[in-house]
Amino acid sequence: MYSIQDDNIFNKPDLSIIIPVYDEEENIVELYENLYSILSELDRTYEIIFVDDGSTDNTFQEIKAIQNSNIRIVRFQRNYGKAAALSCGFRKSRGEFVITLDGDLQDDPKEIPRFLEKLKEFDMVSGWKVKRQDPLSKTFPSKCFNKLTRLITGVKINDFNCGYKGYRREVVKNISLYGDFHRYIPALAHWKGYSVGEIEVEHHPRIHGKSKYGVERLLKGCLDLMTVTFLMLYKKRPLHMFGGIGLVLSFSGIAISLYLLLLWITGTPIGDRPLLMLGILLTVIGAQFVSLGLIGELITNTRNNDDYIIKFDSYELENGR
Repeated sequence: MYSIQDDNIFNKPDLSIIIPVYDEEENIVELYENLYSILSELDRTYEIIFVDDGSTDNTFQEIKAIQNSNIRIVRFQRNYGKAAALSCGFRKSRGEFVITLDGDLQDDPKEIPRFLEKLKEFDMVSGWKVKRQDPLSKTFPSKCFNKLTRLITGVKINDFNCGYKGYRREVVKNISLYGDFHRYIPALAHWKGYSVGEIEVEHHPRIHGKSKYGVERLLKGCLDLMTVTFLMLYKKRPLHMFGGIGLVLSFSGIAISLYLLLLWITGTPIGDRPLLMLGILLTVIGAQFVSLGLIGELITNTRNNDDYIIKFDSYELENGR
């Protein structure tokens, strides 16, 4: 008997396909058939990892019914979000190359060989849905979001939102995801020092089921962009940000206080001047910002724990756990 870690050492496949799914019962069988027709023609061993993100329909049963020993299934206790599903899939994956795609049939498996070819040149390759088959209510905000993200992060790709991506193994093992950070994997990989490329991919309209994203996605995306930008710049040096703000405020407060001190020395009353309160306030707030930066320095090495509970894991069944 051996553990999951042992299973990762022996019989590692060349390729891992990770598919996060949520209420996609009508798409599972067709998606698998499309995948199998492509993967069976590749001269590579593979595994397909379905991560059921707490589906409330028969998605899990549809996956279990597939007769293929290369299928791996992980089922969450409830819906935790795409970032958690991808993070779990990354951890479970064993392939030297990893491909992620959505389970709604909008990503075409025939692009997989092109991803593998491009991964000879880059550590990570992101798909670009040039002709996106979605309504304007999704495409227009996405274009605005992509332009803003490209400007802020400096990563020169056109489609951060595309779930169709390819990775070398070392990339997925060194990327930490939580919240809705799956949108920013290219930026996170770039920040880690990996090369990021892009290929155009064919995108199909959704036929079965409905989109799981609403208007709130744009707001969450903007907030997460702020977080990612902060982490990229200051994760290992929070004092540089908070301390910098604190020093500016403190020096401003001290300068005001010195000015008032000179007035007091020359005989000018300063006790009832609002400027005195401003000087004291700026000095105190500045000291607090510096303290916040120092506290941040103390916790920068704190490890983020995975925030999901697994209800079913086919890996454990295979390994006798």
